[in-house]
Amino acid sequence: MCGIVGYIGDKQAAPLLLDGLKKLEYRGYDSAGLAIVGDDESITVAKERGRLSALYEITNGGEAIQGRVGIGHTRWATHGEPNQINAHPHVSMSGRVALVHNGIIENYAELKAFLIGKGYTFTSETDSEVAVQLIDYYYDGDPMEAVRLAEAQFVGSYAMAIVFADREDEFIALRKDSPLILGLGEGENFIASDVPALLKHTRRIIRLGERELAVVRREGVAIYNSFGERVEHEPINITWDVESAEKNGYDHFMLKEIMEQPDAIRRTVAPRIKNGRIELGLNKIDADVIRSLERVYIVACGSAYHVGMVARYAIERYAKIPVSCDLASEFRYNDPMVNANTLVIIISQSGETLDTLFALREAKIRGAHTLSIVNVVGSSIACESEDVLYTWAGPEIAVATTKAYNTQLALMQLIAVYFGRVRGHVTAREEAELIAGMEALPDVINKILADETEIHHLSADCYMQRDIFFLGRNIDYALALEGSLKLKEISYIHSEAYAGGELKHGTISLIVPGTSVIAICTYDPLWEKMVSNIREVKARGASVIAIAKGEHRRGTTGADHEIILPDCADIACPCASVVPMQLFAYYTALMKGCDIDKPRNLAKSVTVE
Repeated sequence: MCGIVGYIGDKQAAPLLLDGLKKLEYRGYDSAGLAIVGDDESITVAKERGRLSALYEITNGGEAIQGRVGIGHTRWATHGEPNQINAHPHVSMSGRVALVHNGIIENYAELKAFLIGKGYTFTSETDSEVAVQLIDYYYDGDPMEAVRLAEAQFVGSYAMAIVFADREDEFIALRKDSPLILGLGEGENFIASDVPALLKHTRRIIRLGERELAVVRREGVAIYNSFGERVEHEPINITWDVESAEKNGYDHFMLKEIMEQPDAIRRTVAPRIKNGRIELGLNKIDADVIRSLERVYIVACGSAYHVGMVARYAIERYAKIPVSCDLASEFRYNDPMVNANTLVIIISQSGETLDTLFALREAKIRGAHTLSIVNVVGSSIACESEDVLYTWAGPEIAVATTKAYNTQLALMQLIAVYFGRVRGHVTAREEAELIAGMEALPDVINKILADETEIHHLSADCYMQRDIFFLGRNIDYALALEGSLKLKEISYIHSEAYAGGELKHGTISLIVPGTSVIAICTYDPLWEKMVSNIREVKARGASVIAIAKGEHRRGTTGADHEIILPDCADIACPCASVVPMQLFAYYTALMKGCDIDKPRNLAKSVTVE
């Protein structure tokens, strides 16, 4: 959730930290703050409620605070309301230690009671202040020892950076279940929650491992495991260019990322097509494992869960394996029925989603095979899975996912066909036809993006609505879930998705004259039934927008307005169908004047349960 940065070097730290926080503000924007260690063995803290711009103002862009080592934080509130007191960094009562934290200390109440008994007083409502006070309690001149002793008492998840007033030559970083990256420079080093904060300064990074601690100095970093042993990591070279994490002339990252989908899908699909066949490059989940599978679970959160809902139909259709799609936050509490003949597919853009990471670990404990679909190379979920497939979508900055969703879905479609071939249910000819459909997908999406004017106009007609409903059947219902989520999360319009067949079982009572309904009608076997659903809601006064595929469908839906997709293969249609709904959500939010890239109460990477 929250974003963390840290710097040590010969430059002034505050301006660099503010620039890094700007690149991480999508991780939380309730408040922001800096802690800078001065040459006089003091820690200067500046923090402010609200967006990062408020912190810029009170620090004059960082120029008002002098010091060459410091840490920064942009917050998504968990413990304590968003205000200046609860903002990070937090400083110990003695003023000797300051800390920034992403995660939750679950036993903070117990630790707080202990510290109060030792004479400590508290000013905030946060669990993070408890952490810094406990480190202070153990500090006797050895920062690493103090942090290790305190960490041994923590129950929960955390990425932390800690500075000490009397240590202008180093700071400490550590993590458990929350992401943290080291950026390696020349005579300077950095930490951050995510790569975009580092790209301007270095492309050489180390992803800190689970329960690892780093002592960060100007001349280098020293990394230790949970036993206090020194460990070495080979740095990773980031290939993203700086521009890929910038808007490049677009008004919003979301629109830029919608427009990047054709290229992103090419990067996902093309390397996996070799000599006319799908080759996924799996290392451990081989043909024998695939043939032995009796069940597949797809486990994810949010939009990634909706990817799983669509992919379920494809895997069952092509591979003939029963599939369950579970919310990660529910999976490990449901006593899942998995065994050595079960594959659990984990989907996460960041590879750090905490619910999903815990679901992965539960699946492994129960003996299942695990395959992760992630975007971020070397992320926790990627490293802990039996096998991993990367989407290679590039950085996604907007909180509302678009290209990450579609690259995940494209990859899942390939998995379905590949599994079907291995299990003998997809012939070589059928595979070739399905591959051709996926290879044509980027051009199909380009055509949709090139003719977005009608979608913009329809958004102008709907942006004042209080409620908007999405209807679909089969795959189209799974797509409706994603279309509804996109709209509600960035425009704040109440929106729900319903299965068309359930309309008469209660949902239709919500339809009143003037209600907007978006009906997705791309699944040909149920075309007539969806047209019947459109008639039913129109008879109750609804205004209907239909999304259909192929010019032969134009004028046949019975809807008030139609968005006609270019004709495309069935396997590619789900990826194409979601694009108009992404654009509709974007332009609706734009009409309402919403903060599209940073919707209220949301953050990009969910690293708390």
